[in-house]
Amino acid sequence: MKMNKTRSVTNAANTLPEVLIAVVLVATFFASIFELNAVCLRCIDASKESLAAVQSVQDRSEVLRNLAFSDLTNTSFVQNLMNTSANPAPFSKKATEVVTISKYPTANGVTKFTRAPNGTVTTDSIATDLGTGLLKVDVQDSWTMAVGGRSRIEQTSSIISNGTKK
Repeated sequence: MKMNKTRSVTNAANTLPEVLIAVVLVATFFASIFELNAVCLRCIDASKESLAAVQSVQDRSEVLRNLAFSDLTNTSFVQNLMNTSANPAPFSKKATEVVTISKYPTANGVTKFTRAPNGTVTTDSIATDLGTGLLKVDVQDSWTMAVGGRSRIEQTSSIISNGTKK
């Protein structure tokens, strides 16, 4: 007995519209991957700026906390100290740093220094009396973000006592 087998041949070729749709889908997929990568890189840059600002504020605050009380109340000493950036990071070339020193708990005026991104330091105001007991020291960095162009501020405050360092 002999069997006749008929083969069914299917057309395996793709038509032009199918190929074009597949190319568009693949191109869209890769474009979205590249855009997602770009967004992630911008977020990383913004995080680096914020971290550099925190580090800069903390570095300046640490230097001021470690000064002798008489040096901290000396306007020219603090102004000379502010002539150098808080740290050598490139961030300090784009941030404006403001240090405000006042008597604590009730201020009788404030001594305020501003360090511009170009390194110039100006004395904005001088307190009439900083006292001999407690001082409040505020350190603030402000900058315009590279990503988005928004203004940002990082700041901290410290209360410093006139006492003996051990």
